[in-house]
Amino acid sequence: MKKNAILDRLPRHLFQLVIDQPYNSYTWQDHSVWRFVMRQNVDFLKKFAHHSYLKGLEQTGIGIEQIPDLDTMNRILAKIGWAAVTVDGFIPPAAFMEFQAYNVLVIAADIRPIDQIEYTPAPDIIHEAAGHAPIISDPEYAAYLKYFGEIGSKAFSSSADYQLYEAIRHLSILKADPTTPETSIEAAEARLVQKESELGMPSEMALIRNLHWWTVEYGLIGDLQSPKIYGAGLLSSIGESAKALSDHVKKIPYSIDAVYYNFDITKPQPQLFVTPDFAHLTTVLDEFANRMALRKGGIEGVLKAIESANTATCVFSSGLEVSGTFSDYLMAQNQLVYLRVAGPAMLSFEGKALQGHGKEYHADGFGSPVGRIKNAIKPPALLEDYDLKVLGIEKDKFVDFEFESGIKVRGTLRTVTRKKGKLLLLSFSDCRVTFEDQVLFDPSWGMYDMAVGESISSVYSGPADPDAFGLAYPVPEEKTHKIVYTEKQKDLHELYHQVRKIRDERSDFEKLSSIWKSLLASHTGEWLLAIELMEIISENHINTPLFGEINTYLKKLKQEQPELVNLIDRGLRLIP
Repeated sequence: MKKNAILDRLPRHLFQLVIDQPYNSYTWQDHSVWRFVMRQNVDFLKKFAHHSYLKGLEQTGIGIEQIPDLDTMNRILAKIGWAAVTVDGFIPPAAFMEFQAYNVLVIAADIRPIDQIEYTPAPDIIHEAAGHAPIISDPEYAAYLKYFGEIGSKAFSSSADYQLYEAIRHLSILKADPTTPETSIEAAEARLVQKESELGMPSEMALIRNLHWWTVEYGLIGDLQSPKIYGAGLLSSIGESAKALSDHVKKIPYSIDAVYYNFDITKPQPQLFVTPDFAHLTTVLDEFANRMALRKGGIEGVLKAIESANTATCVFSSGLEVSGTFSDYLMAQNQLVYLRVAGPAMLSFEGKALQGHGKEYHADGFGSPVGRIKNAIKPPALLEDYDLKVLGIEKDKFVDFEFESGIKVRGTLRTVTRKKGKLLLLSFSDCRVTFEDQVLFDPSWGMYDMAVGESISSVYSGPADPDAFGLAYPVPEEKTHKIVYTEKQKDLHELYHQVRKIRDERSDFEKLSSIWKSLLASHTGEWLLAIELMEIISENHINTPLFGEINTYLKKLKQEQPELVNLIDRGLRLIP
C-alpha cells in the first residue's frame, strides 16, 4: 500500500490493524461476483439511492467491471480529502471509528463467496468500497462521518463489549467460509447469544454503535413515505436494498431513540430509520455526545473511567490531560476532590504529551487534588505568579497551603508548568499531601506533580496522545479463513477468465461454444458464468443457438434451486 498525505497522519497504533490488499488472490469468479453486484446495484440504486451515489462511485475510484485496487482508490480519494486501508474482517469498534476520525475508510480485504452474493454477515470489499465510499463524496455526509469517528472513538467500552465483538467476529468468519460445518456455526451463534445476554447496562460504545448502525450502515434519507438509501449495508446488498424500501420493513423517523434499538448482523433488519437530511444526523449525534463522559466530565465521567478498567483520560479544567488506568477518587461535600491513577500515567496538553511526563516518569501512578485553592480569588488555571505569591506559593520556597476541600499540601515548589496562559502543573520536592487522616502522598515517594484545575471537564476512553502512550489495539488472533480451492474450482475460475478476456477484447467468440461445453460437463449448477455467456452473445449480436440452450439451462436450474430464482432473473433482466 502506497502512503499519501492522509495516511501519513494516521497514528502508529492504527497501522497494526492494516494489511496489504491481497489483490492477486482474487479469482476471476470473485471479479465476476463484484461485477454482478455492482451492475445490479447501479441499475436499482440509480432510482432509489441518495443522489450522491452514482457520482460518488466515480469520485472514489470505484468501477463496475472489477474489484478496485487500493492504490488507485487512494489516488482518487485524495482529491476529496480521504484515503482507504484494508483490514482483515471486523476490527474493534473504537479502532474503526478512529480511522474515520482521520478521514480513512476501513475496507475488509475479502470478497463474499458466490453463495452469499445477496447478503453476507461478514464485512467485505463490496460492502466497504461500494457501500461506504460513494456517499462520502457528499461533503456534509463526509463531515458527519469524520465527526462520528471523533466522538465514537472516545466512547467507553466494557470488557463485555469486547467479548461480544470477538463473538461477532468469530461468527462472521465462520459464516463467510462456505466449508464451515453447520454444527460450528450453531455453536458460534449460541456463544453470541450468551455474550449478548451478559452485556448488562449498555456502555457508551454499545449505544453509539447503534447510532452508527442505523445511519452509516443502514440509513435512509428523505421523506418517510419514499426515502432514499445512503447506508453502506443497503448500498452493498442487492437483496436487502430492495426489501428495505418495501412495506415489510418499518420506517421510523431518525432520533436519539435509535440508540435503544439493538441489531443483529446476521439477519435482515426489521426496521430502519429515516433522516430528513444529513445535517440532522449531526444534530442527533451531538445530542448523544452531550450525554457522554466526553462532554459531561465530573464524577460521572470518572466513574465510567474506573469501571472501564482500561486506559482513559481525565481532562482538568485547565486543559491538562491525565491518561492512565483510573483506580480511585475522593469526595467531599458531594464534590470530586482527588483523583488517582494506578500504574503508568501520562500528562498531556491538547493531545501532545508534556515533555518529561510520560509513562516512564509516572510509572508508579499519579494522583492530584481537584478544586480551588483556599483563599484564591481566581480559578486555579488562571493564577499568575503574583497570585501564587499572595497565597504563599513561591518557586524554590517551602509552601504550606490548603484546598477548599480540606486537602493540604506541604513541600518545596520546584517547577511551574504553563501552556497558552494556563497554569497546568505545580511540582514539589519533599512533599506531603493529606486529607483528614489520610496520607495521599509521602515525601519518600519522590517528586510530587500536582495537576491544576478546579474540575474535571471531560473524561474519555483511551490516552490523549496515543503514540506517546504506546497504545496498541489487540490484533485479532483468529484470522479470516482463506479458501483453498480444489482443482475443479480452479478450472471453473479459468473459464471465468476466458469469458472475461473475450468480453474485454471483443474477439475469439468461437471459444464460447467450448466454454459452454466445459461448463455443462464439469460445473453443473453454475449460474453466473452462464449469464455472462448470454450477455456476450446478446451484446455482440452473435448468431448462435447457444443463447437458447443457456436460457433453457437456467430455466431448469431455477426449478431445481428456487433460491437462485431472484439472482438469475436479475441477471437476465440486464441482458440487452
